[in-house]
Amino acid sequence: MFAVIKAGGKQYRIVEDQVLRVEGVKGEPGTIVQLGDVIMLGGDTPQIGSPMVTGASVAAEIVDHVRGGKVIAFKKRRRKNSRRKRGHRQDFVLIRISEILTNGAKPTKGPKPKPEAKAKTTEGGTEGEGGDDKPKAKKAAKKPAKKPAAKAKAKSKPAAKGKKK
Repeated sequence: MFAVIKAGGKQYRIVEDQVLRVEGVKGEPGTIVQLGDVIMLGGDTPQIGSPMVTGASVAAEIVDHVRGGKVIAFKKRRRKNSRRKRGHRQDFVLIRISEILTNGAKPTKGPKPKPEAKAKTTEGGTEGEGGDDKPKAKKAAKKPAKKPAAKAKAKSKPAAKGKKK
């Protein structure tokens, strides 16, 4: 089953467990938001809304807040000695579609758990048995060598006196 939703002024064709980058969705990472602007539901019996499908919504988990690439706006007026350079990075929200809901249903799936880091064991097996319990000493950071002192500036040539032709 797929759906076409409207988010941030754009339309997206989505399926479950899809991660996409949208604008205009507010919330903290890890929360579940419900997007109610469903334009179309597809599948065995497609439904097309006029303008929206009644009772349909999409549950999505906010994964992260990211920024897009830099766009440079450069304006130049020729022969006028006028130039303007301005950069812009658009803010986006990464969302993972968890469910496509119909008939006014509420979301049932919660946020996906983050994978836990595996515990490190020492060479001797479990911690505390025979292994080296002392933390390894860190190598001392080398200090950068001092640069030679700057040479005294050489005397500049006096300006030539006279007329230029």
